[in-house]
Amino acid sequence: MTESPSAPPPLCLSALTLSLPSVAGSVNILRGVDLTVSAGETVAIIGPSGSGKSSLISVAAGLETPTSGTVRLFGQDLGALDEDGRARLRRGRVGLVFQSFHLLPNMTARENVAAPLELAGRDDAMGEAEAWLGRVGLGSRLTHYPHQLSGGEQQRVALARALTVQPELLFADEPTGNLDGANGAMVADLMFDLLAQAGAALVLVTHDEALARRADRIVRMADGLIVPTAPEAAA
Repeated sequence: MTESPSAPPPLCLSALTLSLPSVAGSVNILRGVDLTVSAGETVAIIGPSGSGKSSLISVAAGLETPTSGTVRLFGQDLGALDEDGRARLRRGRVGLVFQSFHLLPNMTARENVAAPLELAGRDDAMGEAEAWLGRVGLGSRLTHYPHQLSGGEQQRVALARALTVQPELLFADEPTGNLDGANGAMVADLMFDLLAQAGAALVLVTHDEALARRADRIVRMADGLIVPTAPEAAA
């Protein structure tokens, strides 16, 4: 997906802060984050636990409101939208994949993948869901419920659900974190291959540095801040 010269980037974060209350007082989770992701760019966010990586994804996707600063998705200031407006903006343009799958337990794999298409009013939701499950290697598991699927299969269903709406931007928070090495590699391969075919951008949170190196750019976080990456040592 090629960005025209006048098109705004899929994601632009400016001076982003997030503070949450605690018994001991306010805790600063994000402390002034600036980040821009271009169309089709893949960005991996790494850093120690508690550095603010998952909170950054949550705020960037409009799932959580920042304390201050600006989040722009496709040029639209999320602070100017209510919850319904943010949901409408995400619908069809933003995909979300999480470590814990978030599949609806009372729906089959096909129904889980079809759900966002049905919300968008698509008449071909079930057919598209079947096609996407085929693309992630689950064409024979259409009528299985989440509890009947392995962890790797559940994450592939979640990936198909996120991509079936053909988003321009995918947020993935530790998408391989609950998987063994083989299943994690399979999900990662599928995610990068399918995003490359679509030309969609990716913001990926991961503890896996090998997975992070597959991205176009690595962003390191520590203590709620993006920290400079040390230059490569001269050969």
